[in-house]
Amino acid sequence: MTGTPLAIIGMGKMGRALVDLAGAHGFTVVATLDRAHPVTRESLAGAAVAIEFSTPESAVANILACIATGCPVVVGTTGWYDAMPRVRAEVDRAGGTLLYAPNFSLGVAIFDRVVAEAARLFGSAGFSGHLVETHHAAKKDAPSGTAASLARTVEAASNTPMPITSVRVGSVPGTHEVIFDSPFEQVRLVHEARDRRVFADGALAAATWLIEGGRGQRRGVFTMQDIISTPVSASHHQ
Repeated sequence: MTGTPLAIIGMGKMGRALVDLAGAHGFTVVATLDRAHPVTRESLAGAAVAIEFSTPESAVANILACIATGCPVVVGTTGWYDAMPRVRAEVDRAGGTLLYAPNFSLGVAIFDRVVAEAARLFGSAGFSGHLVETHHAAKKDAPSGTAASLARTVEAASNTPMPITSVRVGSVPGTHEVIFDSPFEQVRLVHEARDRRVFADGALAAATWLIEGGRGQRRGVFTMQDIISTPVSASHHQ
């Protein structure tokens, strides 16, 4: 049986991982696009949804092109969020559909909520916080988008700044450690990604959620927090 048509934008390591896992999520890859193949109605080849993992320089143009064609898009690229007001306005104007996240691990989405409650409690008890994030040596941005997002979560919950230390070494897919410290004790909360496929798996789950019940059912701008609040129906799991 033919799966739901999927376009993948950006054919780096994440793009290749998406190709490998798409079938297990009920998708058929109909387009793989890169800088040499820009996003157009024709190049999307009838995709019901697109997943974008490109570069900060390319992401906004790719997103806007998807919105212009009416194709829902899941975006894992970070470093473009300064353009979010413009992108959100265009999504609203066009009645488009966008889901973005700095990290598509479902565990990280849940971890974010755990960290928020921990920050509230530890902050009220006088603990200080620090965040340490470790990634592979080839990762360009520091701090990571996930670390920056977790820091904002802590700061919103505790009304105190959250320092971040970034470590780039080896081939670590991604580790985020939130530390709460007081003079006589310390608590650490850790999320560790063991394989980058966790991010591809989560992005495909996000794509399923975005078009669940038919193309265009969900309109607007969404994040992984929306997914864990309204999970994908059991009937959509392969």
